[in-house]
Amino acid sequence: MDSDQPAVHEALDLAWVESMGGPLIVLPVSALHQWGGCTENGMIVGNGDQPDDYDRACKVEGLAEVISLSGHSTVAALVLGDEPSSTCYLAELRAFIRWLAADSDVELIAAAQAVLNDPETPWEECGVWQTDGPAVLMDSAEAGSSLGVPYPDGRGQPEQAPVHIPAGPWRVRVFHDWSSESTWVGVVQLLPA
Repeated sequence: MDSDQPAVHEALDLAWVESMGGPLIVLPVSALHQWGGCTENGMIVGNGDQPDDYDRACKVEGLAEVISLSGHSTVAALVLGDEPSSTCYLAELRAFIRWLAADSDVELIAAAQAVLNDPETPWEECGVWQTDGPAVLMDSAEAGSSLGVPYPDGRGQPEQAPVHIPAGPWRVRVFHDWSSESTWVGVVQLLPA
């Protein structure tokens, strides 16, 4: 099994997002400016005694969870928890595909489609996520205002992937498939609520 994704992302043209070790998050584009990410005043990385947004995302213990956004009552953030796995979004399936182990992205997507097509898949329900339209998949450690801004050391910019989805409430369900010897996949699917 190969978990080194950069060498095997050649077959499909997908936007994969990796984290620096913490959870990934999905934020409505309209609320990106409200996500502060990891700050010096936070508890995990900083020296503060009040949790920052990254601290709140790291508290998610399950495979996915919806958390509120400070100052926003109409939309929320969707935290993809448990594993800091490389993740992409497939709009046609309304699903986030999490790379747990695979030899190629082609194998991983095939495994995800098998999970989605199996009526016996034992999905875990993870709440309802509300968005007012398109969203962004990103590292929860980054501030929403940092997207598209180059790092000071000149080594790229924060990773992100578009999440094309209509406004509305979305039921979140999750399943991680560890049954294959060579391909392990996590699937977080959004269904109309």
